[in-house]
Amino acid sequence: MDKNQATGLILFAAVILIYSIFFASGPEVPVTENEVAVQTVDTASVASSEETPVLAENDSIVEAGKVAKFGVLAGMTQGSEELVTLENDKVFISISSKGGLIKEVILKEYKNWTQEPLKLLDEESSKMDFSLETNRGPVYLSDFYFTPNVSSQQNEEGETVHILTLSAETSNGKITQKYSITDGSYVVEKSFAIERFSGVFTSNAVQFSWEDQVRAHERDLAESRRKTQVNYYTSAGSYENLGVSDDAEAEAVAEPVKWIGFSQRFFTAGIIADKEFQNVNLNQSTPSDSLFVRNMGANFSLPLENGATSFSYYFGPDQYKTLKRVTDGFEKNVDMGYFFVSWVNKYIIVNLFEFLEKFFDNYGVIIILIVLLIKLALSPLTYKSYIGMAKMRVIKPEIDELKEKYGDDPTKMQQEQMKLFSKLGVSPISGCLPLLLQMPFLFAMFFFFPNAIELRQESFLWAKDLSTYDEFIKLPFTIPFYGSHVSLFTLLMTVSQIVYTHFNNQLTTATGPMKNLGYIMPVMFMFILNSYPAGLSFYYFVSNVVTFGQQALIKLFVDDEKIRQKVEENKVKNANKKKSKFQQKLEEAMKAADSNRKK
Repeated sequence: MDKNQATGLILFAAVILIYSIFFASGPEVPVTENEVAVQTVDTASVASSEETPVLAENDSIVEAGKVAKFGVLAGMTQGSEELVTLENDKVFISISSKGGLIKEVILKEYKNWTQEPLKLLDEESSKMDFSLETNRGPVYLSDFYFTPNVSSQQNEEGETVHILTLSAETSNGKITQKYSITDGSYVVEKSFAIERFSGVFTSNAVQFSWEDQVRAHERDLAESRRKTQVNYYTSAGSYENLGVSDDAEAEAVAEPVKWIGFSQRFFTAGIIADKEFQNVNLNQSTPSDSLFVRNMGANFSLPLENGATSFSYYFGPDQYKTLKRVTDGFEKNVDMGYFFVSWVNKYIIVNLFEFLEKFFDNYGVIIILIVLLIKLALSPLTYKSYIGMAKMRVIKPEIDELKEKYGDDPTKMQQEQMKLFSKLGVSPISGCLPLLLQMPFLFAMFFFFPNAIELRQESFLWAKDLSTYDEFIKLPFTIPFYGSHVSLFTLLMTVSQIVYTHFNNQLTTATGPMKNLGYIMPVMFMFILNSYPAGLSFYYFVSNVVTFGQQALIKLFVDDEKIRQKVEENKVKNANKKKSKFQQKLEEAMKAADSNRKK
């Protein structure tokens, strides 16, 4: 019991004591049964005669208070709340007649990780409201009761549009809100209009506030938090976000904003301006409660033109093509990677998935087919890479001779190697360059799979969900930087990469640290990818197996003797070949570096 509770209890006891001393009735006087009946009737009649004026007086006080606060708007504060449904084949939206505010949003096509309906917003965790400045101070739409009317109509494309109109009015004017959603769409259009109420509203803007505790819809809370943030896009065309740090973040955006997205790993709740939002303030923080991923907030003003404004909500999945159709830049709510790899995901992988989904419903099979198609398209580069490494392998004796002769002088060694390569017509980067050209595809997958909603809750083999790690073994302890589980797809990827590295080392002249690095990297990635989506590890595993098969196949058709013969022909042909300007400048630069080193 705290101090306030103890004080209250003492005061309450004192009041009872004083009342019993000064106001207690005298000794009871016996009464007959008739007297009891008469007494009961009289008391009831007295109570009835006194209660009505008291209630009337209270009502008048309440009304007087509302009139003082709301003025001519007071009549709209009377009513009862009713929840109205607006829905199509994609989204179920519950809207309250009190304020005309969204209370709940359910995405019909999706479930959370416990297989319950996926509530993107709900009344307990998400709060929206609009406020307006009046000659008596600010008022909120949540103070007013609106009369709902649900209807539907066909648009120009023949699609059904579901409409909810909410109106609140007095003799002095009317406020109307309208929601509409088209079949097959995740976009909810919203309009707001004030009619008449001359001199009542003192600002040409509506203030909007939205606080949302984003619920955890996925099993892996840590990964969800790494992908959940407040995004926004300015009217000038600049995409920004508050980041994914666990620290609390807040930002006052200086320029007008086109849209704001409360973006999760696989879903986004966003608000899009028809023109622009002004005076935007955003915030986010990480709650300690594991039921929630992030706390997010947005506050801004919507300019009114002739008492009206309009905007849109988006409640739906983070599918690249779906988001791209919403408005400019809205597709940035799904992370496709850095600019040098994002083009692979946007223009190749997304379209491949969309095409293969028409014929296959097993996403493990789709991943295998994507690997095969990409490897087939890149096979010329794989072949050139193999030939480049084979050339380096057949001239290894010449390189070994140079190492014995100039091993103590690195600069001279490099110069002589360059001369040898030029004479034999061999490029040391001929084997590496094709591999580098393939790197964007490997890195692109690192961004695509963790954000691919297509893989969400899709099973394959022992993996129940390709969008998260496959927990093949649950460990009774936690390994630092690894976790408390064993992902079998990650283990298979690691083993396949080590086998591929061993095979590759037989084709190259790599020695020492460079040779060992090929074995260290797969082990490092095993720790990194153990908690990443199973789909990503499976893709890398299949890619390693296919690459290994490609090189084994190429080896059957490539004869080292013929490559050696070609090298000897180049040696004769280039015997009297003059050095190129590039070679001359490179040698001069190496000599200058060597002389500076010796000084």
